[in-house]
Amino acid sequence: MDIAGEIKEKLSAEWLPAIYREKVRTQRTRSYRLDEIARRENRATVQHTLLGVELKVGNQRFSCPDLSTARYLQIFARVGCLEIAVPYDITKISTLADELESAWQKSLLLLDEAARGKTASVKGRMRSSLIREMREEIEEIGAGSLMPEFKQSTKQRSG
Repeated sequence: MDIAGEIKEKLSAEWLPAIYREKVRTQRTRSYRLDEIARRENRATVQHTLLGVELKVGNQRFSCPDLSTARYLQIFARVGCLEIAVPYDITKISTLADELESAWQKSLLLLDEAARGKTASVKGRMRSSLIREMREEIEEIGAGSLMPEFKQSTKQRSG
């Protein structure tokens, strides 16, 4: 079994794509596109500016409505996901960002444990394999539609 498969098995429900599938995509979401970022591991930082909160990925900057949305998007930007689903209910984003960040850190800890004693190039290949697996699973799950569906049931009078 490859390193990504081992970590996925150990984390089970705490595997980052599993949280995305079970806790994000099951609710009403809108798709968000991180244009022009690389489909690889990225350095992503949340910055506080005079105009609000921004997510900086490489040379790209993405304006965010609040800190929790920036933290949420940061996780997917790190993995290199270009299009992801963002919960429509903003009260859920902070909790999900915490869970996803925790899953990311646990994945890295398990990777470090598995790579102990290996050369730097082997560690790098293991890390990129893990991140590629996460990105491919998230992309397979999909980002959903640009806007959430609103069920509008209206009663019309006949007459």
